[in-house]
Amino acid sequence: MTASSGSGNTVNTNISNSGASNNGSPTTAADGADSASASHAARARETIAKRTIAERIAERHGLGQVQTLQVIQAFLDEVVDELAKGNRLEFRDFGVFETVTRKARTALNPKTLEKVPVKSRTVVKFKVGRLLKEKVENLSHGDSHGGAQGDRNVAPT
Repeated sequence: MTASSGSGNTVNTNISNSGASNNGSPTTAADGADSASASHAARARETIAKRTIAERIAERHGLGQVQTLQVIQAFLDEVVDELAKGNRLEFRDFGVFETVTRKARTALNPKTLEKVPVKSRTVVKFKVGRLLKEKVENLSHGDSHGGAQGDRNVAPT
């Protein structure tokens, strides 16, 4: 599956897990390139849509794509509803979502250097959890295998 960015570039959003087949989909730019290019291409940012994640989950667990997408949407709706109520959401190892109120302040317009009042507002704050932090830190060390559910300190069977 491909996604189009605003500049007209097309990005391949099919990412295969180690040992998983690519189901005949287009290969990434890193395929067939030398290792330096491959590691650089592996670090390229991609925009992954909700539908793509639903397709991966459905395939991995043998579920229907439509139902999987509906469950993901229901989950996201619940997250939005709880944050709108001001509740704190904690997902172990992933992170914590909470709302915080930013104080009113005076900002500076960089073009005109004019002082501009900024009203107080409530925003969503996210604090990264342990497992997510470790996975993201591994990106900078060249460990870009992405990992699936089997990466959580589980002994091989």
